[in-house]
Amino acid sequence: MIPALNRLVDLVEKHLTDEFDVNGFATALGTTEYHLRRMFSSLAGMPLSEYVRRRRMTVAAADVVRGEDDLLSIAVRHGYGSTEAFGRAFRAVHGAGPGDVRRDGGPLRTQSQLRFRLTVEGSTAMDTRIVDRPAFRLVGHAARVPLIHHGVNPHIQRHITALPPEEHVRLKALGDTEPGGLLQVSDDLDPDGTEGSELTYLHGVAVDRDTPAPDDLDVIEVPAGMWAVFRTAGPHPQALQTTWAATATEWFPSNPWRLRPGPSIVAVLERADDFSTATCELWLPVEPT
Repeated sequence: MIPALNRLVDLVEKHLTDEFDVNGFATALGTTEYHLRRMFSSLAGMPLSEYVRRRRMTVAAADVVRGEDDLLSIAVRHGYGSTEAFGRAFRAVHGAGPGDVRRDGGPLRTQSQLRFRLTVEGSTAMDTRIVDRPAFRLVGHAARVPLIHHGVNPHIQRHITALPPEEHVRLKALGDTEPGGLLQVSDDLDPDGTEGSELTYLHGVAVDRDTPAPDDLDVIEVPAGMWAVFRTAGPHPQALQTTWAATATEWFPSNPWRLRPGPSIVAVLERADDFSTATCELWLPVEPT
């Protein structure tokens, strides 16, 4: 994965002024665009699309400062059809428009070319098992919420607390298969994992694919496949988020598995009354590399 990401960075450099086929590149490397984008965003701390935009504007800034070409020519060279569109992208990266930068020489916020290196220290305990599951269903209450990487997501918290206590009891009684108990499900996640991008959050349970769901509940159909299951314990949600991040930085680069499209599932096995600590299982859909 690490060599693949470095080759992807090199490909970005070759195509800074035009589009490139990420899916074709991933296929040629024997992986998938979904996994490549997820690993890039996890390890780089930014989506691939954002890195490309920053690198393009870094190179474009040099053309602007040199002053040899008019702004429309520079905009077209870097893939923009108008000076207005180019100016918006330029300002988003540098905090100033190209005209101001041409006059004042700055400010400029450069994005250096990334280079990935793997250091596996085993700093995060990875209590993991691989599970082959037949198709099943996730049933419960779903909502569209923004992705928040750190801390408690207040949108998800409001969604859960709006449910009456008796509804949690009803959901628990419906569950009849693994993963067991009340589940926190994230689906339709942007492969880039962009902060603020929307995902579908479902608070519910897992049932057999033939189990009928009540009409008032939302349903996510989950096809058969392999799952990597990571057990976490400690302060909540920090321990869970630390393990989630470590799957990208330590586990996937060291194991012959890659992410496949599908929901991410958190099963809360035990928790303190105030939810300050918890023991959880993180289920991630995977396939062999």
